Amino acid sequence: MKPEPISIFIVEDDAVYRSVLGHFLSLNPDFLVKKFSSAKEFLNSIHEKPDIVTLDYSLPDSTGDHLLAQVKELSPETKVIMISGQENIKIAVDLFKKGVHDYIVKDEDTQERLWMTICNFRENIALKKELASLKQEIHKKYNFHKAIIGNSPAMKKVFSLIEKAASTNITASITGETGTGKDVVAKAVHFNSDRKRFPFVAVNVAAIPKDLLESELFGHEKGSFTGAVARRIGKFEEAHKGTLFLDEISEMDINLQAKLLRILQEQELSRVGSNEVIKINVRIIVATNRNLQELVKKGKFREDLYYRLLGLPIHLPPLRERGNDVILIAKHFIDQFCQENNLVKKSLDVESKKKLMLYSFPGNIRELKSIVELACVMSDTDEIKAEHMQMHAQINNLFHANDSLTLKQFVIQLIQHHLDTNDYDVLKVARQLQIGKSTLYRMINNDQLKLYRHLDTKN
Repeated sequence: MKPEPISIFIVEDDAVYRSVLGHFLSLNPDFLVKKFSSAKEFLNSIHEKPDIVTLDYSLPDSTGDHLLAQVKELSPETKVIMISGQENIKIAVDLFKKGVHDYIVKDEDTQERLWMTICNFRENIALKKELASLKQEIHKKYNFHKAIIGNSPAMKKVFSLIEKAASTNITASITGETGTGKDVVAKAVHFNSDRKRFPFVAVNVAAIPKDLLESELFGHEKGSFTGAVARRIGKFEEAHKGTLFLDEISEMDINLQAKLLRILQEQELSRVGSNEVIKINVRIIVATNRNLQELVKKGKFREDLYYRLLGLPIHLPPLRERGNDVILIAKHFIDQFCQENNLVKKSLDVESKKKLMLYSFPGNIRELKSIVELACVMSDTDEIKAEHMQMHAQINNLFHANDSLTLKQFVIQLIQHHLDTNDYDVLKVARQLQIGKSTLYRMINNDQLKLYRHLDTKN
């Protein structure tokens, strides 16, 4: 990865010396150099907040220490290198106390020492810029009203629960089918909580062999078992003061569940092979695509742990129950993919929208993303058509049999499809499709919709 450019301001009243320093530093293409002949000229540009500034100690319109104080006030992150024509230890010590980062005397070695000083600063400056960029990206990414797309009633309820979870330290339990975005919700809770400055550590319980999961979560000491060649810090310790996200918690071995329960109750643990007690301060978020209550009844999940983890339940509805959210999310993924791949901005035509609305999305949001990204590649114009969408499961035959439907006919059959698949629960379908229940009842009274299945009368 190419290094981030470093901005350097040179403040020097001697025109020749200023030109020499400027040319010398400009030899590095990653140094963005600007030159100033006076304090006034420099202060007019201090709002640009340079990474580094070299100050001549004796300027005609200001003293070095006075200008240093102004830099510290107006651009505190800027590193200041003072360049002086006199080797005065007392002045140098005083400047260091006031915050100057280096003091260089004008002699034959000035350029070399200045170069070395800037190179030493560079790594620290780059790390700070990267951290600032990451913080900005986290804020952007986990502003859940932007990261989690949807206007359906079910999703509005999810947004409300995320806000409640983020404002407290209550354990959150996220449920939903695979691909509904449980990990995104977990991150949204963490990065909008008071713990956002501390680690978010995710563990997929199902992906780790049960013999290794205990060590992964709680850590181990060197020699505690075959293969333990060094001490290992567990995920609980890594997440100290932050959040530990246990995905697919239903897959945890029943014996390990007992130890997890004790640690959650006591807020302390011991690494495998150690008697040392370590205090922990961790917020727990769990997720599963299975019914934990059913697992409790079958004896596969501890009842006491179930109630300890239940906390604030957040259920993510499958995509097929989110009505017009399907189109909103598809448009988001299309815009994102086109931008990332320098493609012309693309839109969905009417038939492609029909095709999306009639599909059941067994893979939920993850599958939708895959489908529309491929469609973007397959489309040679600025419009995505139904033929560009490759569905991996069977699409409702209604679409294929009636691809010349009018919009009104399509809407009627779409609503009927949702009624058929939701046991004719009018209120539920009204919520899913964001249609007034009175509209549905009117269509039923007008025989446009049926509250029963068409039975096959053949013997």
